[in-house]
Amino acid sequence: MKKIGGVVYERSEDISYMKLLKDGKEIWAKVYVQSGDNINIDIIEREAMKQEIVADAKFMADGISSTGHVAIYGIYFDFNKSDVKPESEPALQEISKLLSSNTNLKVFIVGHTDNVGGVDFNMKLSQARADAVVKVLTTKYKVNPQSLKAYGVGQLAPVSPNKTEEGRAKNRRVELVEQ
Repeated sequence: MKKIGGVVYERSEDISYMKLLKDGKEIWAKVYVQSGDNINIDIIEREAMKQEIVADAKFMADGISSTGHVAIYGIYFDFNKSDVKPESEPALQEISKLLSSNTNLKVFIVGHTDNVGGVDFNMKLSQARADAVVKVLTTKYKVNPQSLKAYGVGQLAPVSPNKTEEGRAKNRRVELVEQ
């Protein structure tokens, strides 16, 4: 285990606990001797949960129809950056589908942040993120630029308290708001 980069945590005459981090997975092994020459190995592999819940075009349309806006949680950016990450593609495809099937619909792409960092910084960051989403939608997905306007509101419109990581995560979002 040590030769491949693992760690031995506890070792006794008849039992050893080991851990290996590889390819985003955490692999634990328990090796123990049971009655003479019988050797047992228990292996547990833990992988980070992949969240792949993306609102579809119908959900977005229903949200806009009922409340005038809808939060999109499937658009991702690195910390303090405005480049749209590749894993945002499913959400962007659904936004494109929504707008192509509702050609009269015009929306504001509104960037939101949590309260980490100053207000001025977050206002600029949220605007840059909204601009980046508009750029991707109009260039890669050929959405009509006349149907989109980008705005950033930073941390000024939270949907959850910023006191916990869970709350801050809910506040970091992009919303579609009907014009």
